[in-house]
Amino acid sequence: MDLPARIGKYELEEFLGGGMSHVYRARDTVTGRTVAVKIMTETGCEDAKAKARFLAEARMAGSISHDNVLGIYDFGEDEQHRPYMAMEFLRGESLRQAIKSGTTGDLKRKLSIALQVARALEYIQGQKIVHRDIKPENIHIDAAGVVKLIDFGIAKSEGLSITRAGYVLGTPYYMAPEQVMGKEITGQVDVYAFGVLLLELMTGDKPVGGDTVERVFYSILNEPLDLAPLRESGAPEAMAGLIARCTAKEPAERPPGFAAIRAELEGMIAAPRSARRAWLLLVALLAVVALGAVLYFIFAFGPLKTLATPTGEMLGVRQWEKAARGTDSRTAP
Repeated sequence: MDLPARIGKYELEEFLGGGMSHVYRARDTVTGRTVAVKIMTETGCEDAKAKARFLAEARMAGSISHDNVLGIYDFGEDEQHRPYMAMEFLRGESLRQAIKSGTTGDLKRKLSIALQVARALEYIQGQKIVHRDIKPENIHIDAAGVVKLIDFGIAKSEGLSITRAGYVLGTPYYMAPEQVMGKEITGQVDVYAFGVLLLELMTGDKPVGGDTVERVFYSILNEPLDLAPLRESGAPEAMAGLIARCTAKEPAERPPGFAAIRAELEGMIAAPRSARRAWLLLVALLAVVALGAVLYFIFAFGPLKTLATPTGEMLGVRQWEKAARGTDSRTAP
């Protein structure tokens, strides 16, 4: 498409990328707001089911409103009957880019990223939505560290996607065993993918590897994730347990949704603060004890005073002893 071009009230200004759908930076000519417009290509529109799915999921995504989920402003079809949607324009980078460039930050920032993703997934699961494609490419982070969950299975084109009967769209490296086997899809597939993503976020390495789809699937079905790199990442001990449970082969053995996962992550973030408060309390207590000891010795024994005896000898006497001697001399017969 030659630029500038116009779709409805949106003036397309820059091509940003895409496959079956193209994404453009655009301007809303009514409000002046910068938006991202995703439009299905002519090739994509040749697949009637893909086109129907695009519009259906646009309606679904348009009903979502959460601080950590990409906002959808508008959707429809252009004059050539190509479906499009106008979305929040995001600045920053994907989690994939952040992992590759080593800009995910320290443990505190990584936990913050994980917590925001968990909050977004808790919200959409509350809306009876299964994302089905949780991966670093679908997590966006802006300069302030605000995380946005994007791409709700709409016209996926990147990575390996399975579309034959019995399978759902998704990226193999983050697929749950039941996805691989073509079984019923529930929100537990997102729990599994989140566990894989969490391990990758903490260690910087993709946990599931393989040169072929078959090798990747074998690993997912038969091999537990290697959690050893977590020890070198500085992650809390509880993190290994959370990841192991999220990536259990059986859906019933995973946490029953993201409310529990979110609570565990909040606990990990709060734990260092609690430990620091306990340490500060101990230091303060020791300081009080030390001060009390110093004051006790000062008042109990006082400073030494030099006194001369009748014979001319010099004696060192504490203040309280001097007072006692004076009293004794006054009361002597």
